[in-house]
Amino acid sequence: MIRLIALFISIVLQIVAAGIALRFMKLTRYRLSWILLSSSFVLMAVRTLIQLIEYFQGKPSFELMMADEWMNVLISVMIITGVVLIRELFYSLKRAETDRTRSERRLLNAVINTEETEKKRFAKDLHDGLGPLLSTVKMSLSALTTRVTDPVGTEILNNTSHVVNEAINTIKEISNNMSPHVLTNLGIASAISTFTAKVNSTRSVKIDFRTNMEGERFDSDKEVVIYRAACELINNGMKHSGASRIEIELRRHQKIITLQYLDNGRGFDMEKLSSEEAVGMGIPNIETRVRSVDGVFVIESSRGKGTSALIRVDGDAEVRP
Repeated sequence: MIRLIALFISIVLQIVAAGIALRFMKLTRYRLSWILLSSSFVLMAVRTLIQLIEYFQGKPSFELMMADEWMNVLISVMIITGVVLIRELFYSLKRAETDRTRSERRLLNAVINTEETEKKRFAKDLHDGLGPLLSTVKMSLSALTTRVTDPVGTEILNNTSHVVNEAINTIKEISNNMSPHVLTNLGIASAISTFTAKVNSTRSVKIDFRTNMEGERFDSDKEVVIYRAACELINNGMKHSGASRIEIELRRHQKIITLQYLDNGRGFDMEKLSSEEAVGMGIPNIETRVRSVDGVFVIESSRGKGTSALIRVDGDAEVRP
């Protein structure tokens, strides 16, 4: 009786397994490996059914026994062949995952390149469009200097000229921040050095920048990514961490370029960092940019112990003198 129950349970389970396997056949695009494995489930159910018939007959039949044994051999062959061939299915899934990753990376690169192109266009419009207009206003104000003799008028004229000068300098600064000419012309090391020198001149924080890449150039997309990330980290150090000292080291070791960042700010709790805080600090933006060039971005921080970050990219491609 126990054997009869076991045979019934086996038949039911094997039929269910065969049904599920056959339904997956379309998803696998009718690959031979899955067809063999699915068919083996069906034959296993038939073999169990033969055993059930033998049970009810009471006396084993030589024909049924031979059919059962040869069916067992056939099932074994089908399973072995299916397992060997199923590697193709796994390779196909791996290729699909690789293609998906490449597509995501191409999309990220397209978005970032479009963003940089728009920044360059806007910076050019500011510099070439609004800049000359303000310069013309400045020249007109200078021409009025000899014509205005009233002390009040002279003071107003001087104040207006000062405001125009401030506007011209602000436009130059905005244009350079959006599309730094130093980065385009001289490279990543000079660009970061110029940016840190500008921050140091404000005396709000002391930045120590070290590099072994003076004058070296590599892929422009990667240069932009590292530069933007460095600027974002520095801004975070001043705005969110309240750091008084920041250390940045840009180095090339053979094919690998690393940017190490360290500040003595108040830090933050990595585990309790909410998505809103992360967005406010620009961390997701840095991660996205670095990932778009197959780089690695790691950031560590804790309350009262400052923040450290590491960016690592392959600098071998498109190396320029």
